[in-house]
Amino acid sequence: MTADLEYLAELFEPVGGVRIRRMFGGLGFFRDGLMFGIWQSDGIFLKADDETRPGFEAEGCGPFVYGSKNGGKTSLNYYRIPERLLDDTDELRDWALAAIDVAIRANAKKPVKQRK
Repeated sequence: MTADLEYLAELFEPVGGVRIRRMFGGLGFFRDGLMFGIWQSDGIFLKADDETRPGFEAEGCGPFVYGSKNGGKTSLNYYRIPERLLDDTDELRDWALAAIDVAIRANAKKPVKQRK
């Protein structure tokens, strides 16, 4: 899958206020300055935490993992979206809004000086 910015912008339009920026060979999805999702060549991933992770796991969706410089693998708190969401923009919006809430909660846990 190659990133079609127009397609991704249309896909996330129902969420409102989403900005898409190039980063690390992929794309980042932001709202109100907080990153809530990423796109890499193998799909779209949304930010998750202990509250939302079970929903991804119930759908059989795994975490975003990338190779580190030392040859190891690093996993982030971003999980692949279920493919069915690509055909259901209302449900995708709900999952994206939940990921935005995760980003807000994570930001609130940061020291005041590091918050967005």
